[in-house]
Amino acid sequence: MTDIWTAVAPSSKSTRVIATRGPNEAILKANLRTSPKHHRALPALLEALALWEGELVRAVLVADERSITSGTSIVHNYFAEIDGAPLYTLDMVWDRPRVRLAEGLGGMGAFEDLRRVLRDEVAR
Repeated sequence: MTDIWTAVAPSSKSTRVIATRGPNEAILKANLRTSPKHHRALPALLEALALWEGELVRAVLVADERSITSGTSIVHNYFAEIDGAPLYTLDMVWDRPRVRLAEGLGGMGAFEDLRRVLRDEVAR
């Protein structure tokens, strides 16, 4: 079977999430609130994906200067209680500047920047 690769990218406007089966097959895309309303939201999301798919979720939280300074709670709470073993792993990575992309599937965008992070960070 193939691990589920997931990238979570908070910003001042929303938190984008993409989950793929391996590097290419997108199985979930979401634009969520900037900050979750519960401190367990991110662990619960990753656990749910692992339980739904029956596979390990290998996730990255994509942080940049804006997400750190904006007070986005998902980044600030990252170190608080994220411990997903054996259902998921979660690492924080620093993102390079984002490139604007044409809108794609359902107006959510192509998520190509997050796909790049998955290829660069999760696949290693």
